[in-house]
Amino acid sequence: MTVTKGIFVGLSTIDIVYDVDDFPVLDTKITAKSQSVFAGGPATNAAVTFRHMGGEAVLVTGVGRHPIGGLIREEMSQYSVKLLDLSPEFAEVPVISAVAVNAAGQRNVISANATRIKVSSVHVEPSILASASVVLVDGHYMQACQAWAEAARRSGIRVALDGGSWKQGLEELLRHVDTAICSGDFRPPGCSDREQVIEFLESRGVAEIAVTAGSGPIRFTAGRDSGLIPVPHVQVVDTMGAGDILHGAYCWYRAQGFSFSEALGKAAVIASESCRFSGTRAWMLSDRKPS
Repeated sequence: MTVTKGIFVGLSTIDIVYDVDDFPVLDTKITAKSQSVFAGGPATNAAVTFRHMGGEAVLVTGVGRHPIGGLIREEMSQYSVKLLDLSPEFAEVPVISAVAVNAAGQRNVISANATRIKVSSVHVEPSILASASVVLVDGHYMQACQAWAEAARRSGIRVALDGGSWKQGLEELLRHVDTAICSGDFRPPGCSDREQVIEFLESRGVAEIAVTAGSGPIRFTAGRDSGLIPVPHVQVVDTMGAGDILHGAYCWYRAQGFSFSEALGKAAVIASESCRFSGTRAWMLSDRKPS
């Protein structure tokens, strides 16, 4: 039996998450109701989701050899995600995010992002790329994203962009992107709304485009097919990582042969389901199985 492979290139962080009744105001101290620590980041959460759905997931990211980075390695091993480290000799503390989640499921995040880790190699491993069905890039570690996207395009492998925000180097990366799934905060130069975002991406040759709006409908366009995809309403506990989970689930469904809009719709169900649970992993333990 052939296993579907997905490659996820981009950010991995250590997330320290606090559940609070409400966010602190300036110059105050509050006590969290609970705390948790786990591996996060757009590409990382998408890779874990893809693996949970039944695929073989490869995460290409920067971790380094600091002892704290061992948490990322251990968690990827726990979820059977293959890790390819872009900075194996980096000795400093890896990227850490501090996340506060309030009683309404809203969040505040402070993160150093990928800029603090020096990437020592962006070499594409042909043996890893071989037999992949999809490559997802999130724009962090831009040189690595560009290298893997270009190699995937040459090999006829679908390339999807997780467009969380505009980043330097994206103009070049878009040359190798088939699909862009962007957040409402994604704003290329000169764009002020999602209609302009879609026009911008179309002008760069991106064939399939979607712009999310939190709990609102997803706007999509793919050639002559366009429209709105409803997002199921659920009792929200935590929205953290929902967009990342959407991208990982989308990659899985698309690799199974579903159309762009079908894969988005099914992925939206999974992402909404994840919001009923705290964190980015608890939803995977629920009785509801992906279909």
